[in-house]
Amino acid sequence: MAHVLGQNQYGKAENRIVRVYRDSTRHEIKDLNVSVSLQGEFEDVHLTGSNANCLPTDTTKNTVYAFAKEYGIESAEAFGIVLARHFVDNTERGVVHSARIRIEEYSWDRIKTPDSSARFIGADEVGHSFVRTGQETRTCEVVYDGETVQVISGLKDLIVMNSTNSEFWGYIKDKYTTLQEAYDRILATQVTARWKYGFDGRDNEPQPNWNRSYNHVKRHMLEAFAETYSYSLQQTLHAMGTRVLNNRAEVDEVRLELPNKHHFLVDLEPFGLKNENEVYYAADRMYGLIEGTVHREGVVPVIPVA
Repeated sequence: MAHVLGQNQYGKAENRIVRVYRDSTRHEIKDLNVSVSLQGEFEDVHLTGSNANCLPTDTTKNTVYAFAKEYGIESAEAFGIVLARHFVDNTERGVVHSARIRIEEYSWDRIKTPDSSARFIGADEVGHSFVRTGQETRTCEVVYDGETVQVISGLKDLIVMNSTNSEFWGYIKDKYTTLQEAYDRILATQVTARWKYGFDGRDNEPQPNWNRSYNHVKRHMLEAFAETYSYSLQQTLHAMGTRVLNNRAEVDEVRLELPNKHHFLVDLEPFGLKNENEVYYAADRMYGLIEGTVHREGVVPVIPVA
């Protein structure tokens, strides 16, 4: 029976890069984790061991670092687009047909100090000291196939909680059901969100303001979480995705993964105490995992299911 080489790709994963801007005494930092993956005419590399069409993964790593200096990093999305277009359009003999760039971005804020201690080490201002901030990690994925660009931005590990305004009752019950109906419960989750832009890079289409869009998408998701009186985490998921689409015209599709971070009331009766929805045990696992996509009518969803 004959065997056929199927889908294949290769690249250099998790290139950790920190770009420091030193144009003034107030430094700026971009901290990224960049993964490059290439698809193209790589059959001979697998079938015969010929590396004639192989761009070394070490070269892709070096390109990431060189481009950080040459082009700078205004946003993860813009940096990913520059890299993807380079690998497809400029690799010798056109052997790379598609490039996928995945990026995680970690945020830093300046360390604030009292006025009395603002001067030290001869500096007028502490413009070079930072603390890692933002509980979430910003993410993006850029794919370029020689004609169009697809940008999926996102975030992960954004932990949120409502201490009330959440219920869960009226569900299916069978002989294995032990869960008690809840009419006032804690709703907490660790948000993983991805959203696809309508931007495709054709005809010199201007790029969205990636940083501003990210901040607004995150804000709308948080506002929807806070303002939704929830009868299920599924309902909250839909409200979060809908709020983004209603307010951000540049976004066509939102996919959310919401683990239910269960909080169980502790039985205080053995101690002669009444627990009036005040003391909980926070469980880290097992957990319900709620996933779903919200997209505009007529849009074919493309964000993959995890």
